[in-house]
Amino acid sequence: MTLFNIWHYLVIAIAILSLMGIIYISFKQKTMQLQVTVFFSLLLIILLIGAIAMTLVDKYTKEVTLSKLESKRLLSIEKVAYSGIVTNVGDYEIGEVTFELKLVNQGHVIGNGRSTSFFNSVGLWDMIMGKGSNSESSANKTQSLEKEFIVAKNLKPGQSQSFRVYFAFPPHFSNVSQFTKVYAH
Repeated sequence: MTLFNIWHYLVIAIAILSLMGIIYISFKQKTMQLQVTVFFSLLLIILLIGAIAMTLVDKYTKEVTLSKLESKRLLSIEKVAYSGIVTNVGDYEIGEVTFELKLVNQGHVIGNGRSTSFFNSVGLWDMIMGKGSNSESSANKTQSLEKEFIVAKNLKPGQSQSFRVYFAFPPHFSNVSQFTKVYAH
């Protein structure tokens, strides 16, 4: 559950006042059909504006940064570990911080991202036959991996928290580009 701040409560109060105004305006109409039409059309507009306002309040009052991001491939357990520190740089408490990671195989081909050399494939077939021999079988495999992890909860303003996440790394990946992002909600 995300934490509300004063701006969220202000949006809710304005929505409630608008709802009361909608009820008043709809009862002022002469026919029942017109009352229902006015009520539901204005209610739909207020709900849409309220949803947009709540999203914008979340986006601009909950700010988080990522620092000291490190990654290691743990060959003994065939996993990758990412660690770092998330910091609440905003003025309000954050309910949850999510770390989003996208790995793209052969990232140097698309020209974006940071290519990392520590994710080279170490499969037995690659060692015996060379790296180029596995190209046909890897064509049918997925070439990107996206993961999301909740790395912090209830971060107060100015507070930092370290995290470490593990996940299985596809053995057919080589020359991987990584894209990371953190966001609060």
